[in-house]
Amino acid sequence: MYLKKTIMRYHYILFFLLPFISFSQDDLLDELESETQVNKNVTAAFKGLKVVNFESTKTAAKGDFYFVVSHRFGTVKNGIDDLFGLDQSVTQLKFIYGFTEWLNIGISRSSNQKKYGFQAKYKLRNQETEGFPVTIVGYNLVTINTSLKKDNFPNITFQDKLTYTSQLLVSRKFSEKLSLLLAPTFLHQNLATRSFEIQENGTTIAYDENNNQFAVGVGGRYKISKRVSINADYGLHLNRNSNSNFRNPLSVGVDIETGGHVFQLNFSNAQAMFAEGYIVNAQGDWANGDFFFGFNLQRVF
Repeated sequence: MYLKKTIMRYHYILFFLLPFISFSQDDLLDELESETQVNKNVTAAFKGLKVVNFESTKTAAKGDFYFVVSHRFGTVKNGIDDLFGLDQSVTQLKFIYGFTEWLNIGISRSSNQKKYGFQAKYKLRNQETEGFPVTIVGYNLVTINTSLKKDNFPNITFQDKLTYTSQLLVSRKFSEKLSLLLAPTFLHQNLATRSFEIQENGTTIAYDENNNQFAVGVGGRYKISKRVSINADYGLHLNRNSNSNFRNPLSVGVDIETGGHVFQLNFSNAQAMFAEGYIVNAQGDWANGDFFFGFNLQRVF
């Protein structure tokens, strides 16, 4: 009898405490859910730091160190005479470090005009699965043309060797296969690019570009398998001199992912790899078979 009364007493106590236990449990679950942040960011719009020549919206993660080797052979139009450009090649070495999740700093050196480059790449906004529609990244580059020597150019100054590039990189990953990029670009050349025109009487006329140059880059990536994609980019130079010897850059390539490497094979009518080189000084002509084979190899540590 005593046992039965004790059990009944506990039943009453449990009956009165049950609502409070339920409310406390709900409060705890609500608190845990409020502390849980669902990552809605869209990732891997591009696997390489570049689409082909133009920068992509990919950035190095915090603490990641990238070593990038880029190589461009000479024009293929001369055929076997210089082994389809293998005898006339240029190389660029680049080191990039992710200081934060949104800021990358890099330094590079190209054998073309013995140029050095210093860059900053910074993520402003991520594309979201349900929300912001694009990824936005800023990119700034300063290059120094050390091939300009006082022996050949007595009046040259250090400032004349500098070129500044600013880009706003906007990408959207439309699906697991397709990503597109838009890259409004501003360049300032302290020493403007010069073009030459030979007259019928043998005289030469020089035409200088404006110091301030404007361009728009477009590019894209389409995956054809788990580790392989087809990439392309094109630069429209908006205020190119009508007498310029140079053309807008058009480049196509293939990205191959192999573990910690991304290997990019490409063809372009621009041999230079710094922004002002491929945007302002693309010398090849696809219609005449005048283009360059090359590759980018990036390794992350």
